Amino acid sequence: CHVYVDRAADLDKAQAITLNAKTHRPSVCNAAESLLVHRDVAADFLPKALTDLAGAGVRLHVAPEVTEYADAAGAAYDLASETDFGTEWHGLEMSVAVVDDVDEAMDRIRRYGTGHTEAIVTEDRAAARRFTAEVDAAAVMVNASTRFTDGGEFGFGAEIGISTQKLHARGPMALPELTTTKWVVEGDGHTR
Repeated sequence: CHVYVDRAADLDKAQAITLNAKTHRPSVCNAAESLLVHRDVAADFLPKALTDLAGAGVRLHVAPEVTEYADAAGAAYDLASETDFGTEWHGLEMSVAVVDDVDEAMDRIRRYGTGHTEAIVTEDRAAARRFTAEVDAAAVMVNASTRFTDGGEFGFGAEIGISTQKLHARGPMALPELTTTKWVVEGDGHTR
């Protein structure tokens, strides 16, 4: 799961969402594993975000362009390898990168995402609509934590599992068996 902080993000919301998505229950499948931050807000957002994540015990794996922000924040980090961005940590570890725009964020999500849950933090409705339409994931969050992807949170009762597959039926099939559901969750800085 990725959290993408767009250039039009409310940075206070982004801070709360990022911290919640990574630290609320870091070993579960809907915990954020990677943070992508738009270059235009990186200098304002990353020092505090990295300080708070490190303060919560998160081991940071940062791209080279993030080191200056981590150093400024006094946060301990490892230089990320390319494989770190596709790693499901299942614990208090997170990869962090700066991106030029929503296109680069979506490209990275296509390359490294699991198809489970992806999040965008933005006040730009057009960017949010585009992200929800183009990101291939079972659930897409807008201004909400990835932690909401859960059967109980969606009102389905106890969860048995989450499928990231698109084709899920065998045998005789009609139109209902050939369709899937994509969840779009819009919040206003909500955390779980």
